[in-house]
Parts: sequence; structure tokens; C-alpha cells
Amino acid sequence: MLRVFSRSKIMKAAVTGKDLYYAGSIGIDKRIMALADILPGEQVHVLNVYNGERIVTYAIEEKSGSGKIVLYGPAARTGEIGDELVILTYCYADDVESKGIKQTKVILAKGNKLR
Repeated sequence: MLRVFSRSKIMKAAVTGKDLYYAGSIGIDKRIMALADILPGEQVHVLNVYNGERIVTYAIEEKSGSGKIVLYGPAARTGEIGDELVILTYCYADDVESKGIKQTKVILAKGNKLR
């Protein structure tokens, strides 16, 4: 049997932009993605702390060091610039593999800078 585990978590990410007329996804600063071990195209769950919205989409890279967190396409309707997000990834593991899973946490400071 496979179980679903939280693999990585980006906390205190602030929305820096929105573009409704784009094929939906979330853009994340490439450096932040690397620290959270998120690959381009990987499924992410995006939780908006301010309004309770929760969506499932995929990650795309924004310029490294830009601090950008951008809601694209329909995702742009789920938040406003400045809203705080939690971005999660999950993995499947069996009982043996699950013992070695350690969640990667990236906590951001103001301006989506690394703490």
C-alpha cells in the first residue's frame, strides 16, 4: 500500500503578481523552487492564508533571485497581490520508504527573501 506524505513546504510566500490571461499555474522564484526541491511542471498545492482558497496546479520557474510568486490563469482568481501563501508538494511512499521521508521547509521573509 502506498500512502501520501508531505514532501516540501514553502511558508510565508507573498503573491507578487497575477496574470489571468495565461495558461494557469504558479510561478515561483527558481532559487526558492530549488531550495524546496520543486521541479518545473511538478504538481503543487497552493493554500491562501488570507482567504482560505486551496488549489492544485503546477510550478513554473521565475527568474532566480527575483522573489516572484505569480498566480497565472484561473489561479489568479484565488488571491491578491500581497496575500500570504503556503505551497506544498506531496509524494507517495510505502511503509518502508516512509520512515526516511523528511519534509523540506522553506520559510520566507518579507519580499520573499530567504530567512
